[in-house]
Amino acid sequence: MPDLTGTNKDKLISDVRVVISDAEELLRMTASQASESTAALRQKIDAGLTRVRGDLARFQDAAVVKARAAGRATDDYVHDNPWKAIGAAAGVGLLLGMLIGRR
Repeated sequence: MPDLTGTNKDKLISDVRVVISDAEELLRMTASQASESTAALRQKIDAGLTRVRGDLARFQDAAVVKARAAGRATDDYVHDNPWKAIGAAAGVGLLLGMLIGRR
């Protein structure tokens, strides 16, 4: 699975939540159907949804931990190398200024 950017991760999380919500609504709508095969399918879907909810929660937790670690690493680097950080920021600003000025 490719590494996702923050925006893509947020969209994926949102999409999974929508799918879970839709599946839960489908389960509620079919609750009155009493056939044995329908009940077995509902249980299987419910178990899958429970697993997906747990996976999603773990995915979110891991993303938060990674973001915090990246923030700490960046903060440490800037404190240890302030002039390099200022130079890098100036270089990025210059590059963005040149790109914007071309338009």
